[in-house]
Amino acid sequence: MSKLFNNYTIGKLEIKNRLAVPPMCMYSAKDGHASDFHTIHYGSMAIGGAGLIIVEATGVSPCGRITDNCLGAYEDSHIESLKRIADAIKSGGSVPAIQLNHAGRKCTADVPEIYAPSAIAFDSSYRVPIEMNQKGIQTTIDAFKSAAKRAGEAGFEMIEIHGAHGYLLSSYLSPLSNKRTDEYGGSHENRARIVGQVIKAVKEVFKGAICLRVSAKDFVDGGNNTSDVGTMINSIKNNGIDIVNVSSGAVAPVTSAIPIYPGYQVKLAEEIKSITGLPVMAGGLLTSPLQMEEIIANERADMVYVGRELLRNPHFPLLASNELKAKMPWPVQYERAKKS
Repeated sequence: MSKLFNNYTIGKLEIKNRLAVPPMCMYSAKDGHASDFHTIHYGSMAIGGAGLIIVEATGVSPCGRITDNCLGAYEDSHIESLKRIADAIKSGGSVPAIQLNHAGRKCTADVPEIYAPSAIAFDSSYRVPIEMNQKGIQTTIDAFKSAAKRAGEAGFEMIEIHGAHGYLLSSYLSPLSNKRTDEYGGSHENRARIVGQVIKAVKEVFKGAICLRVSAKDFVDGGNNTSDVGTMINSIKNNGIDIVNVSSGAVAPVTSAIPIYPGYQVKLAEEIKSITGLPVMAGGLLTSPLQMEEIIANERADMVYVGRELLRNPHFPLLASNELKAKMPWPVQYERAKKS
């Protein structure tokens, strides 16, 4: 029996299989509002059989968007279009999740100012951010809290806090971008402090599951590795983390090529799982159902995330279940296409 297509519980969520759609920016929003494209895009992946669908990075403030065309959850007016996405995912039989993000120093949206833990630009093509003061930190925590409340009202059942890829929370975690000397810089505990405060604030208004996405390795000398990230997660995990989505890189410009191959981040997820004792999602250019099955069957991760392959074919999970001879029901409308 396929382990990949066994159901799984995260917090109080029941998910029909171990296959997740990771957040992937579509750059198709207007003033933070989702379009019909988003509803169709995510709805098709739900029909295709993914157990969990995490909607793309959604800004908690205008300067929290990565671009002008990214989704937002910083106004009540955003709830209606986000609800259409959540409803489409649910109607397809999947669990709707959403990634909340603040872009920090990697914001390229048309806003007057951008913010970061330290006044260090990502590279020469980015603006120099303003170093956040205590008031700015609290404003950001409050923004995540308000966005989480809106996400819940829109019908999402899991929130992923974006702590990866060099965006605001990620830039607090990494010593490459965080040069602070106050309680938000220096030690592992201090660098993780704002992330823990965000999670705690979100839990006050959102009753679903909480996922934290991290870059487990910076791939730059002097940056984080899995032991650093695992230590920081351990300092805040009791604030309400249900599962960790393990990615890597994009925190600072790399000076040499990152070794990339199918499943290149799975080992990082294994290490985070071992250090923290928390469930993890693993991925990284996964395309083979057999490889995904191996990862789950050998308990290297608790879920796998599949991105590009689902962009190529939103119905990939249905075909994967066929290949693995899993007893996963197909949508009745598509049953005639099921191979015996």
